[in-house]
Amino acid sequence: MRREFKLPDVGEGLTEAEIVRWHVKAGDAVKVNQIVVEIETAKSIVELPIPWDGVVTGLLAEEGRTVEVGVPIIAVDTGEEAATPGGVPADRGKALAKDMVPKPPEEGAVEPGVHGTPAPKEKRQAVLVGYGVKTGATKRRPRKQPSPETPVASPSRVGVDGPPRGPAPSAPVAGLSPGAAADTDAAAGAPAAPAPPPTVAGRVAVLAKPPVRKLAKDLGVDLTQVTGTGPQGSITREDVHAASEAPAAGKPALEQPQQLEERIPVKGVRKMTAQAMVASAFTAPHVTEFLQIDVTRTMEAVHRLRALPDFADVKVSPLLLVAKAVLTAAARHPMINSTWDEKNQEIIVKHYVNLGIAAATPRGLVVPNIKNAHALTLPDLARHLAELTETARAGRTQPAEMSGGTITITNVGVFGVDTGTPILNPGEAAILAFGQVRDTPWVVDGELAVRKATTLSLSFDHRIVDGELGSRFLRDVGDMLEDPLRIMAWS
Repeated sequence: MRREFKLPDVGEGLTEAEIVRWHVKAGDAVKVNQIVVEIETAKSIVELPIPWDGVVTGLLAEEGRTVEVGVPIIAVDTGEEAATPGGVPADRGKALAKDMVPKPPEEGAVEPGVHGTPAPKEKRQAVLVGYGVKTGATKRRPRKQPSPETPVASPSRVGVDGPPRGPAPSAPVAGLSPGAAADTDAAAGAPAAPAPPPTVAGRVAVLAKPPVRKLAKDLGVDLTQVTGTGPQGSITREDVHAASEAPAAGKPALEQPQQLEERIPVKGVRKMTAQAMVASAFTAPHVTEFLQIDVTRTMEAVHRLRALPDFADVKVSPLLLVAKAVLTAAARHPMINSTWDEKNQEIIVKHYVNLGIAAATPRGLVVPNIKNAHALTLPDLARHLAELTETARAGRTQPAEMSGGTITITNVGVFGVDTGTPILNPGEAAILAFGQVRDTPWVVDGELAVRKATTLSLSFDHRIVDGELGSRFLRDVGDMLEDPLRIMAWS
């Protein structure tokens, strides 16, 4: 029995996903819950298991294709015998159905729509309602031929703007000359081959499937200039890729736009991020404040923590103490850890912290969060930060790990950037940017010295956080990073 596995909704509101990588191929044996494919949703990479044992008979969606939820993506032969609605195996059911149909008249019987003479009366026999042949001279009404003004094309053949092509020469039958082939058709009374669908002036009929058309649009390929190598001359994905890579004949390099430009489809994580940032930027009134601080003592504390046995198996970085300072300051200023409820016109203050850490990945920006980070010890917080970062870089962050965040940190310093004006993660009231730590001239006790300095920037939703609250929160974070002992004192 052949079963088709349809793309499921792996996240709330998912409508489509991209096939990233297949783990199986046609002919492979699969087991229940075996991972067969990786897909990219609007939020992350997700691995899908197969729900049956069996043998793969076909992959119904190629890698790189975007598929809608509910569309079959893989077919599996489960080895089961298909059954009819009454519980009878399919082969037996067909045999029973065949036995119930009486034999047709021997000669001259006329089926609906078939020309001929009726069978003699003595040859007629009763048949079951809905089965068998029908004697009579019924003729099918001729089909209405389409007029040139209303051309009818096949579902896969679509008119595309472009220079009109000349008439295609008819293909001769193997072993016969064109003239002989025409004579044979006429002698046999065979109907003439259907003419290609008429096209509107200035448009060309191109045979290509919808995914191939989308690929051509993304790559900027003119399908009217592509020669198809598929069945019946249809254009395949390989034809489109070859056309996009081949230089245009007779044109210098500077006249070939495809050599100077690249088109990247906006989909998956990048598409979701773009939509979220637009919604946040034009919904919440953003305010950003900056604070330059001396983090020499924080850097010293990081080196001392690395030497402790409790941190022997985890990576300790300045981000760990920044995260701890944010958690401590959020406990001192609860309104910073809240969200705006537009429907009910309320501010929801959250007395727990799901700490988001913005992470750059090859597929775009993701913001996974550490659940209940406020309740973690410093070593546990360090372990969660390391796991979160590794998972995000590998593209394995799951949708549940990116939902429910309450406040976010973005570490722009790892890119050598001093500061920035971060945009709020939707639904949150604040985001802190941590800049590059660098040697900086600094006045200490009235004298000039070289110190480790960085710049913090805090963006907040001005509907919830006013200037005073935002300033106090930012100042507290800065004070704790200038003197890490304050973290202990204020925790």
